[in-house]
Amino acid sequence: MVSSISSTCSLNLLPKPTSCSLAVADPNSNPRKTQFIKNNLIPQSNLHQNNHNEPDHHSYSSDDGIESDVSDSQPIRKLKPSTQLKRWSRARSIRSGRRFNIPLQITSTESINTTTSDVNFQNDRNSISSSSTSSSIAEKSDSEDEMMEGKSIYMVSDGTGWTAEHSVGAALGQFEHCLVDRNCAVNTHLFSGIDDVERLMEIIKQAAKEGAMVVYTLADPAMAESAKQACDVWGIQSTDILSPITVAIAAHIGVSPSGIPRGAPGHHVPLSDDYFKRIEAIEFTIKQDDGALPQNLHKADIVLTGVSRTGKTPLSMYLAQKGYKVANVPIVMGIELPKTLFQVDQRKVFGLTINPVNLQTIRKTRAKTLGFGDTMTGNYSEMDHVRQELEIAGKIFAQNPTWPVIEVTGKAIEETAAVLLRLYHDRKQKCSMPRISKRY
Repeated sequence: MVSSISSTCSLNLLPKPTSCSLAVADPNSNPRKTQFIKNNLIPQSNLHQNNHNEPDHHSYSSDDGIESDVSDSQPIRKLKPSTQLKRWSRARSIRSGRRFNIPLQITSTESINTTTSDVNFQNDRNSISSSSTSSSIAEKSDSEDEMMEGKSIYMVSDGTGWTAEHSVGAALGQFEHCLVDRNCAVNTHLFSGIDDVERLMEIIKQAAKEGAMVVYTLADPAMAESAKQACDVWGIQSTDILSPITVAIAAHIGVSPSGIPRGAPGHHVPLSDDYFKRIEAIEFTIKQDDGALPQNLHKADIVLTGVSRTGKTPLSMYLAQKGYKVANVPIVMGIELPKTLFQVDQRKVFGLTINPVNLQTIRKTRAKTLGFGDTMTGNYSEMDHVRQELEIAGKIFAQNPTWPVIEVTGKAIEETAAVLLRLYHDRKQKCSMPRISKRY
């Protein structure tokens, strides 16, 4: 099933060229996906032909398959705007806050030179360029839109897109100084479940139209090669995330990769012990949330403690999905901590703390989300109360020096989890170099 996650995604902007073909990869590796690419690229031999001496009389095939004659004196057939494209364009304009009463203009200033067997791809590229520069008004509008909308990055995957999305997210983290004030705004568009060459070509053609960068994780070498060739021909900046590391691992272990995407039909991964371990961990963590069943703390792999709104529950669930049984115990003024918290292995207890200003903001937001007014929340989000709670938590942490205390201010759940797991495995394995080890 093909899914696309994007705030701006339209794929019907370009005319569909007539039939042509380009062989990709080894046709014997996967007959289904290494078929000839139709209606997208031309034979390599045609890319270097000189088209300046074309005759004035051309023939082309209509959508009905009927061959027609067109001379230079006849007007070029105008493209009919797509109804779905209009809806996308309108929704896109509303989301970005710009006006959408400018009519969409798709024109072509060059004739389309085709034959019944191939199409001149150079004219296809020129039509892409000419449609975006059809008039000075359209040029000005496009430049203004680009400044408002930012650059686009297309992420294409034959699976869930998790790898591509997180890789791009990690890279964008290096540009926060620019992204935070929208001086270099970036729009990411995720296309997952792309296991068909024809659909892949539609996405790449749309990326060419928008001037987007393409990042892809395609397990099938034939699909990856098709994406690379298409991006090269259309002059699109592209990055293959998966292939380089797959090739390197294959050389390292001396085994060829399968080239089959995860979740592909016929590719069934047997349920392993790790799978059932994760399910058990999630069930345990849900039951042990917010100090419930303190008598079961000894069964937990990790025990979290801290004042309210320090992220204990979301952190617990995140760790549970990785297979760790997690219990969390809240520190509340006037309520004693359970004795079992001090009786379990102290190496698996971790404290969480946070800046008081941030904690007050989080608590106020939480109260508003629940629909509580200022009179209903009491002193829960008052600064004096917040500071007093944190002071009490600090004293408890000081009395238990074996508990590592993690500062969660401004940290994402993933960042806090990475710090915690590094400490957890370092204490458990007693390694000279902190690491998180896993066997496949």
